[in-house]
Amino acid sequence: MFFAFIDLALDDQAQELRAYLKSLGAEISTEKSPKGIEDDLHKIIGVCDTCFKDVPEQDIESVLNGIVSMLVTIPPERAENLVLAFSEKLTKATGQNLKMITLRVMWLLYQSLDESSPMRYHVYFHLVQIARSVDQMKHVFKDVNHLKSQFASCPPSNEQMQKLLRLLHEALLASKNSEQASKVMVELLGTYTTENASQAREDAQRCILAALADPKTFLLDPLLALKPVRFLEGELIHDLLSVFVSEKLSSYQQFYQNHKEFVNGLGLNHEQNMKKMRLLTFMQLAEGNPEMTFQKLQEELQLKPEEVEPFIIDVLKTRLVRARMDQSAQKVHISSTMHRTFGQPQWLQLRDILLSWKQNVVGVQEGMGAIVKPKIEPKK
Repeated sequence: MFFAFIDLALDDQAQELRAYLKSLGAEISTEKSPKGIEDDLHKIIGVCDTCFKDVPEQDIESVLNGIVSMLVTIPPERAENLVLAFSEKLTKATGQNLKMITLRVMWLLYQSLDESSPMRYHVYFHLVQIARSVDQMKHVFKDVNHLKSQFASCPPSNEQMQKLLRLLHEALLASKNSEQASKVMVELLGTYTTENASQAREDAQRCILAALADPKTFLLDPLLALKPVRFLEGELIHDLLSVFVSEKLSSYQQFYQNHKEFVNGLGLNHEQNMKKMRLLTFMQLAEGNPEMTFQKLQEELQLKPEEVEPFIIDVLKTRLVRARMDQSAQKVHISSTMHRTFGQPQWLQLRDILLSWKQNVVGVQEGMGAIVKPKIEPKK
């Protein structure tokens, strides 16, 4: 049985849905509610999950889309409870195929709501929950800026946004999108102020752990400037972050020896930490050494002779450093490297580079002008 509600009045749609759901065993009357369409919808939504079992997928989606078509006609100020009840019903669906149906229906509902509707936030929150369960986050989340633009006409409260960002962070990590997850967590920590930074303790720790564990995150310095992270100063988690921000491999090893149980208790992998610290240490060495011998790398990074070349190849794959390996001379020639920290010295260096570039451009322009400027013939 396939439903087409386009040409039916709301009352008729409601009556058809009542009759169909009752035929499936739902405890619902086939009679219209004397209280009107909103009460009809309330009762229909209450039993709409009856169609989740032993019903063709096409019919399930048609029934749920029919409910959406009625929901969007209800004035926003009276639709909140109905939308929330419907969203919660859909998030409780089980099974991959059924969840994919509810994901499409929730997306239709989200897209059908006016941009100024406060219900868009609640629908999107449930939409993320469903997308996470079926590994479809790429279809509902693009990036932080796009997310904020979605709610520009009706921004959620700060508490609501924090709740959504926490959910997004967990969902993105589950979908192995650690880069976006890290950006979402930084956005979350940015929602706290000096006055309430102490309340963000758990979020700050989660942010630090996610950044340290992510094999693709190397620029950790910005985390230290976040107010909730600064609130952790003096604690071991902050000390560990500081090691990854600016210290060398030997400092991490010392920290690990002194606090082995703490590091392991965080769920961090020591061998992965060592690998990351070797890369970070190499970057730091490359900042002040345009040329390094294999022997120096062995000593600084505690590598065996046969491990040096594979390590350099791994570094080049990250594109953190531009370099050329000279096997015959047992050296590495550094062209450029990403800075581990970007403070005042790096800004001054960047300023000098830009000033030099500007002067060179001016010189080129003047030189070209002298070449192409027509010579003025002297008057006879």
